[in-house]
Amino acid sequence: MAQSIYITSTEGLSGKSTIVLGVLDALTRSTPRVGVFRAIARSIDERDYVLEMLLDHIGVDLDYEEAVGVTYDDVRRDPDAALSRIVERFKAVEAKCDAVVVVGSDFTDVGSTSELGYNARIAANLGAPVLVVLNGRADQGDRLGVSVPRTPQQLAQLTELALTDITHQRAELFAVITNRADPAHLDEINAAIGDVVRGVPAVDGNREAEVAVWSIPEDVFLVAPAVRDIMLALGGTLLRGDEALLVREVLDVVVAGMSLNNILPRLTEGAIVIVPADRTEVLLGLLLANSSGTFPSIAGIILNGPFPLPPAVQDLMVGLDSPLPIIQTDLDTYDTAVRVMSTRGRLAAGSQRRYDTALALFEQHVDTDEFTRALGLAHSTVVTPLMFEYQLLERARTGRKRIVLPEGGDDRVLRAAATVLARGIADLTILGDEAEVRGRAVELGLDLSAAQVLSPFDPQIVHRFAEEYAELRKHKGITYEKAADTITDVSYFGTMMVHLGLADGMVSGAAHTTAHTIRPAFEIIKTRPGVSVVSSVFLMALADRVLVYGDCAVIPDPTAAQLSDIAISSAATARQFGIEPRIAMLSYSTGESGSGEDVDKVREATAFVRERAPELLVEGPIQYDAAADAAVAKAKMPDSAVAGRATVFVFPDLNTGNNTYKAVQRSAGAVAMGPVLQGLNKPINDLSRGALVEDIVNTIAITAIQAQNQQQGNNA
Repeated sequence: MAQSIYITSTEGLSGKSTIVLGVLDALTRSTPRVGVFRAIARSIDERDYVLEMLLDHIGVDLDYEEAVGVTYDDVRRDPDAALSRIVERFKAVEAKCDAVVVVGSDFTDVGSTSELGYNARIAANLGAPVLVVLNGRADQGDRLGVSVPRTPQQLAQLTELALTDITHQRAELFAVITNRADPAHLDEINAAIGDVVRGVPAVDGNREAEVAVWSIPEDVFLVAPAVRDIMLALGGTLLRGDEALLVREVLDVVVAGMSLNNILPRLTEGAIVIVPADRTEVLLGLLLANSSGTFPSIAGIILNGPFPLPPAVQDLMVGLDSPLPIIQTDLDTYDTAVRVMSTRGRLAAGSQRRYDTALALFEQHVDTDEFTRALGLAHSTVVTPLMFEYQLLERARTGRKRIVLPEGGDDRVLRAAATVLARGIADLTILGDEAEVRGRAVELGLDLSAAQVLSPFDPQIVHRFAEEYAELRKHKGITYEKAADTITDVSYFGTMMVHLGLADGMVSGAAHTTAHTIRPAFEIIKTRPGVSVVSSVFLMALADRVLVYGDCAVIPDPTAAQLSDIAISSAATARQFGIEPRIAMLSYSTGESGSGEDVDKVREATAFVRERAPELLVEGPIQYDAAADAAVAKAKMPDSAVAGRATVFVFPDLNTGNNTYKAVQRSAGAVAMGPVLQGLNKPINDLSRGALVEDIVNTIAITAIQAQNQQQGNNA
């Protein structure tokens, strides 16, 4: 039976979805099959955006329809029948999972009885302990997203009331989390609630329940509505602008009922400006102000009123080509302002900044290891792709390194950088014009305030780098003038930063070729002592384990000596990422069964590995099936310590390796992380030009771990 947890709140607008996301994320780190279940959905006609976000989480493999219990209408008609239906549908989900996160109702009046009490009744019947979410805020203020914090005493009183409902329904209280808490009083809040829950009897009555208490502070970007939320609330349409910028948070509202010279001083960062559609001079002035760089960057413009824009004004807007979203609605100014002010932010799929912020807050303020231990989740010996990714992020966090990202003009790189910074994975330096990089980040709704942004044309840095590069390459006839010209290339500039210790590693390639990315490394960083070639591996995360494939990206046709280098380097890389190396030197024949130039090359390379690194377990030549499948290995190489148990697969040439990793990636659904370059003195890693944001995040984490291991090796 799966271990489950029921998450409910004491009232609406508590930000429960932030807690649900954090819990789901924590469970997927240690448990292979995690499910989500929405006990009461709002409607069968409109899909629940919270549930969609949770089902979109990597590692959750359920359909929307099977993850829903009943609707509010079902509960109103017959609470007892609805409860039976919830239990029945939950059991079907539970049978598929090792753990299930159950999401309670959203306090939209499920019936005449206490809603929290009904949630507790569901939890008791599901056999799931209850995590109660308290709202750390009371009344909404008179400005967008502003509210009054509750005192520790008020939250303690709310906890007492919640306990009454929970214990009355014979449900077990697992934890209390105050969300949107006053940041200045987190410890006092935890102490006050802790006094209330201390000594709570367990359901069996024979002991005291151990109830954890945590508090998560208010974050303005989680409660602020996005431009898209406001557009939906107005029933408006996007007249002009970049649709990708609709995810930006709206932090203030400005009603442009004055002349432009009085409006401009009232603009604030992240504000949305309401402009009557017949005030075209104000509209155009705002577009110019937003692009000038001398005024705060606004989130968008709302044109209200049933007035079509004159053709000449539309032509002028086309010429300005501003990405700023302009929303059109027929509502009058008062109704527009009221709807904007009443719009609240929501955590949904597609909002990367909110997603990252929510997870970062949960990780910073909730002890996730204690959480999973208290829930009774045993450590799994299976390592899923998602679990391995989390291990990478956790290891990168343990000793944060500075990674340089040369491609500051690529939105994917900026989005990945925001995630890395929010999750505390690494410190970052981004190359590019600072105004352009930070301006684009603001437009995308990304927080890059913690990143260093450097221009590769900074004269002082260019002078220093050019002198160093000219000295390194003087044997090739490189002059200072040539070096100064070369070093402004972002790949050379970033590599020089790593060489001089201004960064611990570099990740590039989203917008450049592999050759462009790694050529400077060959010239400047060079190979480690005892290593003759730079090669690569892919970390192949299969359904239940992680394998190392090398070389699949760099050396087209390695010699026997180079193959042995690849094998030894790949084994070292495997150890860096917690994989015990058992090396299979792959060929089209196994053992002594075949002959020929290609097989002899692998046989010779295997001998070199045994001679150079006798401590390593290595087998070769060996076919892939004999290396990976225990049954085949028993027939072909029964006495081998590697056959059937290989973790490091060394391919005889690039053609075989590249095609194999792609075949496994596509046919087996494996997650391929890499290429990870190995053999360099300092870590430089290349991205595919089709890299997704999560690929870039993983590569940054991998590079940071390589830098950690290099430092440990230097200190040994």
